[in-house]
Amino acid sequence: MGQETDITAWIAFSAGVLSFFSPCVLPLIPSYLTYITGLSFGQLEQAHPGARVRVTVMLHSLVFILGFSTVFIALGALAGLASSAFQVHLREGLIWVQRIGGVLIFLFGIHLTGLFHFGVLLGEKRVQIHDKPSGFAGTFLVGLAFAAGWTPCIGPILGAILAMAAGTTGGTGRGIFLLTLYSAGLGVPFLVSGLLFHGFLGFFNRFRKHIRLVEIGTGLLLMVVGAMLFFNLFGSLTGWLYRVLPAAG
Repeated sequence: MGQETDITAWIAFSAGVLSFFSPCVLPLIPSYLTYITGLSFGQLEQAHPGARVRVTVMLHSLVFILGFSTVFIALGALAGLASSAFQVHLREGLIWVQRIGGVLIFLFGIHLTGLFHFGVLLGEKRVQIHDKPSGFAGTFLVGLAFAAGWTPCIGPILGAILAMAAGTTGGTGRGIFLLTLYSAGLGVPFLVSGLLFHGFLGFFNRFRKHIRLVEIGTGLLLMVVGAMLFFNLFGSLTGWLYRVLPAAG
């Protein structure tokens, strides 16, 4: 079980990173940073911003990350709770929850690659805050609203991790664990982008032409993960990896 947890943990964290680089999130980073910090674009894009700017960006970014992490982790807890409840009442049927989760993840992958678009995943439901309340409480609220934005890009990736949390054993704790890692994967690059905003702008100008390729790659990865979950291959894969790549020492 520990080996299987290792690989699913990496998948959850990587899914958060891929969500950050999705077409729905990456282009909006400058807008979100200016909105939550109250700083001007000119202040953020300085090559060597002052200490006050850096501290402001760091603190507001951390509160913003805490806001969306609260929602994602709560969803993970609910997914894990559903899995746990199903296991208690119908232990033999848990494999079908896992298989259904695998099918859903596979379909999410197909949607992201563009091979076929599912209408239920295309609808965009975004909570918008037009007048941000001042202070850290306002930033936390914006983080909550960001998490509630269910877009065609981040939705399938997040849904895949929730399906994984509900489709494998471990209960509420497992769901919280996976969604905490997902939130970290999304939050760490956001924080780094804010602290190194001048460099981020240069990186974004070079990277944006490759966003679609990243989206297709993410879709293919989700298809593989869905198939592995459906056929219960995570344990076998991690066991093989531990034999081929033994831990150092």
